[in-house]
Amino acid sequence: MRELKIGRVYKHFKGDKYLVVGVAKHSETKEEMVIYRQLYGEGELYVRPKEMFLSAVDRDKYPNVPEKWRFTLQKIESKAGKFKEP
Repeated sequence: MRELKIGRVYKHFKGDKYLVVGVAKHSETKEEMVIYRQLYGEGELYVRPKEMFLSAVDRDKYPNVPEKWRFTLQKIESKAGKFKEP
């Protein structure tokens, strides 16, 4: 499974960007859930199963989408040159 980076920006295959806030566990199933905030509009907070967040695009539903992954980690360079990719 792909690694999730907390505090980083991901781009959804449909184009919008989201900040991953953290990971929580479902209180009954213990399934890991990604908590993420939209970086547009009202900045709403969302939750989605981690497995789904890191999954590939559903090719049956979206056969013409060029992206491989549902969410892709974004590299955001520092204008001041201070940020180095870990």
